[in-house]
Amino acid sequence: MRLDKYLSEASIGRRKAVRQFIKDGKVLVNGCVQIVPATEIDEQKDVIEYEGEKVIHSGKVYYMFHKPAGCITARKDEREKTVLDFFQELNDNGLFPVGRLDKDTEGLLFITNDGVFNHEVMYPEKHVDKTYFFWAFGELNKDKMDRLIEGVHLEHAEILVKASKVEIDKQGLFYELQAQIEGNGYEKVKKNREIQPVVSGFITISQGCKHQVKRMLKAVGCYIVYLKRVSIGKVTLDETLEKGSYRALTKEEINSFMSHRNDSVT
Repeated sequence: MRLDKYLSEASIGRRKAVRQFIKDGKVLVNGCVQIVPATEIDEQKDVIEYEGEKVIHSGKVYYMFHKPAGCITARKDEREKTVLDFFQELNDNGLFPVGRLDKDTEGLLFITNDGVFNHEVMYPEKHVDKTYFFWAFGELNKDKMDRLIEGVHLEHAEILVKASKVEIDKQGLFYELQAQIEGNGYEKVKKNREIQPVVSGFITISQGCKHQVKRMLKAVGCYIVYLKRVSIGKVTLDETLEKGSYRALTKEEINSFMSHRNDSVT
């Protein structure tokens, strides 16, 4: 295995960062400084040290995280709480979020140190479905649902985006359903809120434009006030996980994305 790959997978840092650590002389291989990132090592026999500490290679890790609203999908930020702040008890230098969720969006997010897994989940050509539950002001009828599936143009963008599935859960007036609406995004709606129509449901997409679900629903006259991702591919959010909690993905969950590759988990 390459030295830089070993260090990255051992959560010392991302590949670009560890290459610099190596070039800066911070890494020892069997007691000798090694400054070539591409150096091949035997991960079973060689002793690797970084800044005087032996590096333990624990391998690739994969987590299911129940993201709460109020934190941003980033590794570090000087002003905002990030999703990686929930992983401080781990050596998280090599961890990163797979894709992103908006600050006010809750739900399923994968955290890993495996770039291949990230590619299999997120790259557009993979067409991985992602399903969201939403509450919105507005109404959804068959015509609007058909428009979402046939494709809508997002505001200020030429790209056509489509939903593969749209399903209504509840529909009525705000005063009738207020007790069931999750989150507090509706507090932004002041004028005649009590008699406005609201709708909840599920929408499935495979593209990944910024704020895509919110912008798609807005294109058919619905203003989202609560959004939660409930599944990615065949993996559904474990509802026993409290917001802000995580667990390791099972082999079956990982391989639902990786099973056709040589590096699937066995």
